[in-house]
Parts: sequence; C-alpha cells; structure tokens
Amino acid sequence: MPYLKKFRIWLLLLLWMGLSGPVLAANEGIQIKSAELKQVDDMYYLYAQMNVALGPMQEEAIKKGVSLYFITEFEFKRPRWYWLNEDLAHITRVTRLSYNALLRQYLVSGVNVHARSVDRLEDALQILGEINAWPVIQRDQLNKHEVYQATLSMRLDTSQLPKPLQINAIATGRWELESAPLVWMMNP
Repeated sequence: MPYLKKFRIWLLLLLWMGLSGPVLAANEGIQIKSAELKQVDDMYYLYAQMNVALGPMQEEAIKKGVSLYFITEFEFKRPRWYWLNEDLAHITRVTRLSYNALLRQYLVSGVNVHARSVDRLEDALQILGEINAWPVIQRDQLNKHEVYQATLSMRLDTSQLPKPLQINAIATGRWELESAPLVWMMNP
C-alpha cells in the first residue's frame, strides 16, 4: 500500500508538470494579432500589430546589454492552379531591441523604423510589434480581377547573437521566438 501512495504522488506531480509546462511557455513568443494592406495612391502599405513576449533568458540577456534582432518577413504571391505560385514581393526588415544600462532605457531601431527609446520593456515590446505604413507592393503590379495571397511572419534572429549565446540557443532551443505565419487572401 505505501507504494500505491507514492505512485499517486508521482503521478500527480507528473500530471501537474505536464499541464503547467505549456501554460508557462505560452506566455513567451510572438503572436500576430492583426494585419492589413491599405492602398495610398499607387502603393500598398502594411499595417500590423503583434504581441511580442520574451522568455526569461532573453530578458536577462537584454538587461546585460545583448541586442536582440527580429526579422519581419512579408510575402505577396499570386496563386496559380496550373503552375507554381508567382512571387510578386518578398521583403524583410530587421529591427533591433537593445538596452542602455547607463540611461536605463530600451531602444527599438532599424531600417524603415523610427528609433524610439522608452523606460519600460513592455513599452519597447509593444513598439517592436507595431508595423505602420510599411510600403510592400505597387498598385500597377496587381490585376484587380486576380486574388492574391499575403503572408506575414516575425522571428528572433539567433544568428545575430554573440557566439556563446548562439551555441546555447542551438543546444537548448530556448531562444526560439517565432510567430506562426499569418496568411490571408486579398483582392485589390
């Protein structure tokens, strides 16, 4: 009988660990909340909102002065049933998140991104997850009688980490932050 009691305790412990593991891991990652293309004059611009949540390892690295680089990718295709899809646009942008310990401020910067500094990490992550008026494709490349497929994704670029952290990222897999691609159809 004492073995049965120990077995129950171990079973409950394993069950609790199995149920709490994904719940704790769900708090970190990148989730795309919304994305849309708006036409202004002869250009389509991308507007999107993403939730970016860092894990404890990434937060500790940021506070110790390691910059994190995030890659946002946008693809625009014309699906074809008789052949491969026609790629019309494939653009990427790199955004850097860093911390200045002297000023105690977080900085979000990059190409086509207005550099902004804030005092709180939550505010910096919110800025990191915003895409406002990113030019993606010209209107004259599209036919209004066709249906097009747009895909948006964002991920942490572990190749930009310092070498010791790259090895840690490969060995543990805890540095992987990536959104599920958001795919939607559009008719101009």
